[in-house]
Amino acid sequence: MQNAFDILGPDGPLARHISRFTTRPSQQDMAEHIEHVLADGGVFIAESGTGTGKTFAYLIPALLSGKKVVISTGTKHLQDQIYRGDLPLVREILSVPVTTALLKGRANYLCLHRLQNGEFDQRMDRESADYLETVRQWSHRTRTGDISEATDVPEDASIWSQVTSTTDNCLGSNCPSFDDCYVRKARKAALEADILVVNHHLFFADLVLKDEGFGRLLPGVDAVIFDEAHQMPEIASIFFGQSVSRNQLENLCRDALAEELREQSGVDGLRPAIERLNKATADFRLTFARDANRGAWEQLNNNDRQAGLEAVFDAMSVLSECLAVAAEHGEGLNNCFRRSLEVMDRLDTFKDGGSSDSVRWLETTPRGFTLYTTPLDVSRPFHERAALDEHSWVFTSATLAINGSFEHFQRQFGLDEAETMQWPSPFDFQNKTLMYLPQGLPQPNDPTYTHKVVEAAVPVLESSQGRAFMLFTSFRALNMAAEILPAKIDYPLLVQGSAPKRELLQRFREHGNAVLLGTSSFWEGVDVKGEALSCVIIDKLPFAAPDDPVLQARGRALEAQGRNAFMEYQLPQSVIALKQGAGRLIRDESDSGVLMLCDPRLLGKGYGKIFLASLPPMPKTRELQDVKHFFEAREAISPEDASVPE
Repeated sequence: MQNAFDILGPDGPLARHISRFTTRPSQQDMAEHIEHVLADGGVFIAESGTGTGKTFAYLIPALLSGKKVVISTGTKHLQDQIYRGDLPLVREILSVPVTTALLKGRANYLCLHRLQNGEFDQRMDRESADYLETVRQWSHRTRTGDISEATDVPEDASIWSQVTSTTDNCLGSNCPSFDDCYVRKARKAALEADILVVNHHLFFADLVLKDEGFGRLLPGVDAVIFDEAHQMPEIASIFFGQSVSRNQLENLCRDALAEELREQSGVDGLRPAIERLNKATADFRLTFARDANRGAWEQLNNNDRQAGLEAVFDAMSVLSECLAVAAEHGEGLNNCFRRSLEVMDRLDTFKDGGSSDSVRWLETTPRGFTLYTTPLDVSRPFHERAALDEHSWVFTSATLAINGSFEHFQRQFGLDEAETMQWPSPFDFQNKTLMYLPQGLPQPNDPTYTHKVVEAAVPVLESSQGRAFMLFTSFRALNMAAEILPAKIDYPLLVQGSAPKRELLQRFREHGNAVLLGTSSFWEGVDVKGEALSCVIIDKLPFAAPDDPVLQARGRALEAQGRNAFMEYQLPQSVIALKQGAGRLIRDESDSGVLMLCDPRLLGKGYGKIFLASLPPMPKTRELQDVKHFFEAREAISPEDASVPE
C-alpha cells in the first residue's frame, strides 16, 4: 500500500511525473505526521516554511486516507489554486478514485433570479453597464456560476453585488430559479465529495449557522485541514461576533421597497416605514465626524448618538410590524420580515449593557458605519461548535510559531494538548539573502520618521535597481512616501489604491524594475518570484494601533487575570505579521534579495530579539556598503553561471 513518505521520495511517482520535483525530507516528515493524524484522530499544528511544499504534504495523505476531508484556505486565490491545480495533479499521478468539490460563499456565485429579474439602475455608468452585459454573455456559457471564471469583469466591480445573492435576500426553495441555482448545485456536490475545498470565511460562517451548509456538512466529515491557519483567529472573531452596518439597513429598505412594488401588499404604512428607517440611518451617521474612525462604543457613545440609535431601533420596529403583516403576500416580503427581526436583535445588543465576554465597538467610513460585537476569546465558541473530539484536525501555515513556540496560536483556540511541529524553509537564506538594519533612524513616533525611512531607502533602491516592495503599517506613511519618492528615484512607482491589487501586481511584474508601495493587503498572499522582486523594505514593526478597541479590551481582560497583555497578545500578533511581510522576499529556490527592516526597536528593545529569532536565518548588517556589495555580487553572476539547487 502506498504511503505519503515514499510517494514524496526520490523514487516516488511525483519525482517520476514532475520534472522539477525535489525530494525534501521536511516535506516527507510533515506528510507522515499528517497521515497519522488522519488515521488516528487528534489535533496537529505545523509551521512549514516557504518552499517546504506543505500543500503536497497534506494533499497526499488526504487523498490516501479514504476519508471525507475538508481543506480550508485563508484566501479564495489559494482555494482556486489548490482545487484547479495541485489537487487534480496529485490525484491523477496517484490514480486515486476520489471525488472532489469546490465550495465558496454564496456571494461568489451568479444568482440567476437576480440577473433575470434584478432592478438595475438605469442611471448606471457606462463601465458598469458594459460589465453587466459581459456578465449576461458569460451566464450562457458557465457551468458552475463561479464569478471568478468571468475574468473580464474585475472582482471588485460593483455589478457583482447586484447579480449575486446574500443570506438575507436569497429566496431559497421558493426562488423561481431554484432548480438551476448554482449555490444549491455547489452544495450538493460538496455533500457528495470525498475531498472538499473551502475557505475560512465559509467554514466559520457555516460553523456558527449563519448560513446553511456546514450545519449539514461537518457531521459527515472525518477530517479538517486548515492552510494559512494564521488568519483563523481574526476570521473567527468576525463570525463568532455580530455586526450591523448602514449598508445592511439600506439594503433591507431597498429590498423591502422592491418586493412591495412587485407584490403590492397594500399594507398601510409600509412605504413610510421604509422611508423613516432610511432617514434614521442617515441621521445616525451624521452624529459622527466625516472622517473614518474606529473605537469602543462606550468611548464614542454620547446623548446624540444614543438618541440616534434609539431612532434607528424604533424605525426598525415599525418597519418590522408592517412587514409582519405584509409577509403573507410573498416570499420576498417574508424574507425581509425575517431580516428585520435579526437586525433588531443585533441593534438591541448596543442598547443594553453588552456582556463581559465581548467588546462592543464601532467603525465609520466617510459615508457608512458598522456596529460590532466581538468576543474577547474565540476558544470557547470554537470548541462548542467544532466538536474537536469527533474529527481529525490539522492547522498549518508558514507563520504560526513565535521564536519556536506555538503557545500563542494554541491559546487562541484552546488547543493546549495539540501535537506541534516546525519545519524551516529549505531555501538557502545564508547565501541568498541579506538583512539590512540601517543606522541612525529616529524612533517611530518621531514626526520625521517616515521622511528618514525614505531617505535611508533611496540608496538601497538604487542598488537593487528598483525591484522592491516598500511595506508600510499605515496609509499615512504610505501616502507620505508616495509624495517624496518621485523626486528621489527614476524607477516606476506603483502605489496601493491607485489601481486594483491584481493590476498593480501585474504591472509590477511587467516593469521588472518597479517600486511598489503597499500596506497590510500586500504583507501576505502576494507571490512574486524572480528578480522583479529583489528587495523588501518594511518601515515599522507591525504593532496594532494602540487605540484599537478589540486590542484594548482583550488587553484589559488579560491584565485582569494577572497576565502580560503585551507579551502574550500584542507582541505575538506583530511577530506573525512581520514574518508574513518578510516572507514576500524569497518565494523560490532561485530567488535572492535584501530585507531592509527600518524600525530601530529591533535592536533597541529587548523584545526585538523575539522578532529577529522568529525570522529566517539571514546574515545581518548595519552597513549600507554591504547592501551595495550584495547586489553587485549578484549581478556579477550571469544566469548561465547561476546554480539552481536540486
